[in-house]
Amino acid sequence: MSETKNILNVSRRTILKGSAATTGAALIGGTFPMHFIKNAHAQTFRGDPGSASSVKLGFNVPQSGPYADEGADELRAYQLAVKHLNGEGDGGMLNTIKPLELKGNGILGKKVEFVTGDTQTKSDAARASAKRMIEKDNVAMITGGSSSGVAVAVQGLCQEMGVIFMAGLTHSNDTTGKDKKRYGFRHFFNAYMSGQAIAPVLLDEYGADRRAYHLTADYTWGWTQEESIKAATENIGWETVNTVRTPVGAGDFSQYITPVLNSGADVLILNHYGKDMVNSLTQAVQFGLRDKMVNGKQFEVVVPLYSRLMAQGAGDAAKGILGTTNWHWSLQDEGSQAFVKSFGQEYGFPPSQAAHTCYVQTLLYANACEMAGTFAPWEVIKQLEGFEFDGAGNGKTLYRAEDHQCFKDVLVVRGKQEPQSNFDLLEVVKEVPRAQVEYPADMFGGELGPYQV
Repeated sequence: MSETKNILNVSRRTILKGSAATTGAALIGGTFPMHFIKNAHAQTFRGDPGSASSVKLGFNVPQSGPYADEGADELRAYQLAVKHLNGEGDGGMLNTIKPLELKGNGILGKKVEFVTGDTQTKSDAARASAKRMIEKDNVAMITGGSSSGVAVAVQGLCQEMGVIFMAGLTHSNDTTGKDKKRYGFRHFFNAYMSGQAIAPVLLDEYGADRRAYHLTADYTWGWTQEESIKAATENIGWETVNTVRTPVGAGDFSQYITPVLNSGADVLILNHYGKDMVNSLTQAVQFGLRDKMVNGKQFEVVVPLYSRLMAQGAGDAAKGILGTTNWHWSLQDEGSQAFVKSFGQEYGFPPSQAAHTCYVQTLLYANACEMAGTFAPWEVIKQLEGFEFDGAGNGKTLYRAEDHQCFKDVLVVRGKQEPQSNFDLLEVVKEVPRAQVEYPADMFGGELGPYQV
């Protein structure tokens, strides 16, 4: 695991939040029951900064492997979030998210430090990296990752060890479904939401009489996306011709694309992400799929989970391709534009959906600590469960208590035919209201499990 530490110098409060309550207990001889005093938690917990002047967070991102581009932007966003938490820069979304108790003086008066690790887009590597952060670096919270396999693995570890996990890019239904955990939270949307958001647009654009062929990344995210998109498209009248699993990081997808030509399908659905999507989409276009007429219709390609970074990698192949995204830098709401401005000033280009997700959830964790008046994870979790807020992009947002899934508006996007820059690659076709993508909390099963008190 590669590891770096960054300590950002800021002024800090000399009196910690909650100290007055503790002093009050001392004045009455310590006879007042400790569990009735806010912030006076007798239990010890992993990541407890104690009397130290700083608190440490663990940023566990793919710095290598097929999702490394997303990981690089995640890390940029985490570093920016730390700066804003510690009072540097313009504050970004600290000025727009409401309600918010953060004041730019760290978390509970402690300046924020961080360590990083490389998940390598591999579950075992990610789990080992997170374990080291918890045991060696004494981090109070783990966040990051651009793979649902990684998210499920690290989330399980964090549940076992009693450390909060703010999941990064994880789109599988399982993360807050059958594999949900009390100590895990997700700000990203999921595969079911993508299906519900994009299906009506596909119906309008391509009609009901379509035959679809799926190429699917062979792990938890790909499986649940294929299931969700298949169900949503069949519900609008499409027929599924075939579903084929492909290994993550395959590089060359030609052996999987060739059979599509003779399948009778007139739509190829790529359940791929990161460099895998870049490669499979580019190769599909090189094979001439989008130039063909099949069943009397123009052949189409759909990428259900899309991103600006992927469009950038695919170049001209991304033009006209429909998909969904969690957030986009062109949104005009106050929170989105505040973040775009801060990120652009720091790095010289607009942020991706990966950056947005990771930045927001870092601030939300810090804010929950302020609301709880402690770093004790079971108290922080209670503040996040059912937390509703605005000013972070995508409209009013809810962290549902029953499964820790985030609900907000979802974007359907299309690759621009005439982009104005190397970053102006996607146009928002439709902002789908949150109500259209919500579902019952028990739909995907699973149990949150206990608080580790």
